[in-house]
Amino acid sequence: MLLLEFVLAMLPIIWLIVALSGLKMAGHKACVAALALTAVLAGGYWGLDALCIATAALEGVLNALWPICLVIVAALFTYNLTLKTGAMESVKKMLAGVSSDKRVLALLIGWGFGNFMEGMAGFGTAVAIPASMLAAIGLDPISAVLGCLVVNSTPTAFGSVGVPTVTLASVTGTDLTPLAGSVVTIQCILTFISPFLMVCICGKGWRALKGMVPTTLVAAASFTAPWFFTAYFIGPELPDIIGSICSMGCIIAAAKIFNKEPNKEYAIQIAETEAGQKTMGIGEGLRAWSSFILIFLFLMASSTLCPPIHNAIAGIKSTVAVYAGEGGNALSFSWINTPGVMIFLAAIIGGAVQGATFGDMAEVFLETLKKYWKTILTICSVMATAKIMGYSGMISDIAKFLVAVTGSVYPLIAPLIGALGAFVTGSGTSTCVLFGGLQSETAAALGLNATWMAAANVMGAGIGKMICPQGIAIGAGAVNMVGSESKILNKVFWYFLLYVIAAGIICYAGGLMGL
Repeated sequence: MLLLEFVLAMLPIIWLIVALSGLKMAGHKACVAALALTAVLAGGYWGLDALCIATAALEGVLNALWPICLVIVAALFTYNLTLKTGAMESVKKMLAGVSSDKRVLALLIGWGFGNFMEGMAGFGTAVAIPASMLAAIGLDPISAVLGCLVVNSTPTAFGSVGVPTVTLASVTGTDLTPLAGSVVTIQCILTFISPFLMVCICGKGWRALKGMVPTTLVAAASFTAPWFFTAYFIGPELPDIIGSICSMGCIIAAAKIFNKEPNKEYAIQIAETEAGQKTMGIGEGLRAWSSFILIFLFLMASSTLCPPIHNAIAGIKSTVAVYAGEGGNALSFSWINTPGVMIFLAAIIGGAVQGATFGDMAEVFLETLKKYWKTILTICSVMATAKIMGYSGMISDIAKFLVAVTGSVYPLIAPLIGALGAFVTGSGTSTCVLFGGLQSETAAALGLNATWMAAANVMGAGIGKMICPQGIAIGAGAVNMVGSESKILNKVFWYFLLYVIAAGIICYAGGLMGL
């Protein structure tokens, strides 16, 4: 019976894998079909009535639209508006002034700036914005998305000013700072090697590391060290932010020392066409970066790190119960204190600073919606599928089977369970809600450290985001490659496999050592 339930519950996930990688189906079509399949299974086998299925799907759609799609559209609107105003050209000139080597820029933008965006906003911004910037300055679009998906696997735990780890602590009943310490301990190896993979991906092979090892070492160490100590001694809110700011500064300095002479094989076109233009003034540079600077300031000001502002706007929200069955959770909509609203506000003010009219902004906004509606549909379908699977008991049955068949070697597959949750939901926070309690309860039953196993869950969640359909759809949309989701999935899957195997070994070894 347990095996049958596992197989049936896995069918929507198997379908997504087959449809995206085997049948090469467009992401939005595959996910809508997965939603229909899930609804049939939930009603036909798990006995969920039609009203519960409909309201579970509605809850998923609403949750997808606010805040996930909101923040994604806001991030893409910000980027498209900088294109409209010409600010992105100034950003490109500044980046070319750092280096004309695509490998250095991949580290600076994909690794440093990407981790910064994850720490500040999360919800896909760490893939959408850096990938689109890398594609804009001449990197292969697919490689840009692939690299951002891989390196975004490790900062997820502390994304959105620490929300996933804070949520995990609440779900599992563990102390927050010790949990943050366990998270950085279990993830530090994978975090350190991520920038090396970024260089190889964007440089199209291992030989791209030639001449880049010193700079990449600096990029890895200058993020991992402050990231580790901030989490271990302060907590989960600031590690990504502090680590990325340190890393970006160190990458720029290292490039000036170790990569002064550009490698022609990895030179970007902008170096030949624009690097010789006049030096940019401070004022022009600030205008070009104004939207991103304001995103940082607004997100910091509205976070728990600034209690007066945070407390003043945190209560401006609506709470509604959508799911009609038992066990439903109230859905909260924060109308102001949410990353998407802050990013939109920053983009509008930044666009005005850059000379955009409100007509320009309205035009860019409508074009963004028109261009990315398939991405929005994909995300809504995935979230609706996840809610139906969760409320029907399908996700729980998958996890129970995995626990039953592994026994004492359960730590080997603990990150895989987290990855499975992220594949379905696309969210580190949602994965912590889904499987955080399961991980800690299983740890207690097996005599393992509950905090360590909870950390394994959030590590797996970050890894699972590499292959989740909505994350891939976000990346494909950001680089104008909608319809290439299958190609991206096929390429990123091998990195996912490497990470999830390594994560299992690390988790198991840590369990043996009593961590």
